[in-house]
Amino acid sequence: MFPFIKVAFVLSNQAIIEAMEGEKMVHLIDLHAAEPAQWIALLQAFSVRPEGPPHLRITGIHPHKEVLDQMAQKLIEEAEKLDIPFQFNPIVSRLENLDIEKLRVKTGEALAISSVLQLHAFLASDDELGKKSPSTLKNPNGINMQRVRQMNQGTLGELLEKDTANGYSPSPDSASSSPLSSTASMKTDDFLNSLWGLSPKLMVVTEQDSNHNGSTLMERLLEALYTYAALFDCLESTVSRTSMERLKVEKMLFGEEIKNIIAFEGAGRKERHEKLEKWIQRLDMAGFGNVSLSYYGVLQGRRMLQGYGCDGYRMKEENGSVVICWQDRPLFSVSAWRCRK
Repeated sequence: MFPFIKVAFVLSNQAIIEAMEGEKMVHLIDLHAAEPAQWIALLQAFSVRPEGPPHLRITGIHPHKEVLDQMAQKLIEEAEKLDIPFQFNPIVSRLENLDIEKLRVKTGEALAISSVLQLHAFLASDDELGKKSPSTLKNPNGINMQRVRQMNQGTLGELLEKDTANGYSPSPDSASSSPLSSTASMKTDDFLNSLWGLSPKLMVVTEQDSNHNGSTLMERLLEALYTYAALFDCLESTVSRTSMERLKVEKMLFGEEIKNIIAFEGAGRKERHEKLEKWIQRLDMAGFGNVSLSYYGVLQGRRMLQGYGCDGYRMKEENGSVVICWQDRPLFSVSAWRCRK
């Protein structure tokens, strides 16, 4: 329905192919192994490599065994069809409970890591909102009820005008997301440090490019309003209102994400999307250096977007990374990284 993640797959695969040029043994770790289409395309690309395909091992992580079983079956069938030596190593686990030792990275393998919409969930463990003054009136979910009452006394438009007048404006450069500090991001940093310790030749990170990790309800409400307005506008422009798939996306995906962003606090608030510049800071502090996505990869992504026949889809390059937009609203970022020694 949306091309955003498909474009991210194209950019990721091209970066992996370029990084693995000449490698005979490649190990790929998928931090959320739910979509075999990306790796089927990678197998096909490796099969026509001038020096021949590598021995490819994919480690897939997912909390549900049946999802991994289905992925393994499809990838093994494709590898046999293409005559590529292939292994699939399933790990049934939630990412936050992952035992790094189970990844079984071997000497002599060129390692690549793919993270698609996974890293932001770790930010829930970094939440310091519970340290705020207990005098603030909150409901059991931690929502500031005084602010909610203010919302009930006026229209959303009036509240937007008030907050904008007070200096808050939802924008790609907004600093509303939580600041980085020596006390924040402990679990996020621990996980990134663990990945760095595996010495990957490349890591590709795809994340929602939005400020949904603000410390106040109003910050998150405003940012969610602008982001999801763009996504709903995209649906309205490209998919029929009677589409059952559209109804499911609106209710079960967008609806649940919006509810989580504005109605939950603490560890329960998982949808803590942040802007690309925040991830650049975190990954840099963890010892990763940015790898610019290639001209050819970006060109492939642009061609895919153009193939959808809609002028609203756009891509822009930032610091060697790519931000995928609807109109002028950034929605997803794709960045590539390698270990700094």
